Amino acid sequence: MGLPPNPAFKIMETVRKGKALKDPAKWAEYVALMKEHNVPDWYIKSCEKIKYMFPKAHAAAYVTNAFRIAWFKVHQPKAYYAAFFSIRAADDFDSEIMCFGKEKVKNKMKEIDLLGNNAAPKDKTMYPVLELVLEMYERGFKFLPMDLYKSHSTKFIVEEEGIRPPLNSIPGLGTVAAQGIEKAREEGKFMSIDDLRIRSKVGTSVTDLLKKFGCLEGMSQSNQMSLFG
Repeated sequence: MGLPPNPAFKIMETVRKGKALKDPAKWAEYVALMKEHNVPDWYIKSCEKIKYMFPKAHAAAYVTNAFRIAWFKVHQPKAYYAAFFSIRAADDFDSEIMCFGKEKVKNKMKEIDLLGNNAAPKDKTMYPVLELVLEMYERGFKFLPMDLYKSHSTKFIVEEEGIRPPLNSIPGLGTVAAQGIEKAREEGKFMSIDDLRIRSKVGTSVTDLLKKFGCLEGMSQSNQMSLFG
């Protein structure tokens, strides 16, 4: 209707946040300005009734972002899955269930389906992640084994052969412990399990978990050499 851009924007923001009648003096100014530019009364009355409106710019940004994500899912699938698992599924990713092939994933999904509403809240939130992991397997991609030196502490890494899960995706191995290992390994290889424990400041429960996932194969317990063995 030809209102100057600055007050037009301020009116829009006031209306969409439901503040039209919360500052009567300011709103009277805006109404006068709108009437000056022949804005119809029905429009002004509508502005006074609106409680909240989603901003158009945000709506456009969401749609643009959806197209970007879809493009990556089709054209750069490994990058898509690695980003999703690192950012959106960090709390619900369980390497024990998800990193050993699609049959294990399918079995867990069946188990949750059979429990229905009786499924644990953790399993319910895990279900969409299991669906995406299954989709990834069906598209011919795989997870690489957890590795003491190659696995990141918290991020899934894209490699030529597949996606390598982070250390903190091992159930029971927290982010603080994973970051401690990542920091310690920058100083050089671990001489033994005890060396790993001391330098990374982790307990035996963490090294036991790493053993379970094959991360400590070939590593001796201590630095000491036997003179008799």
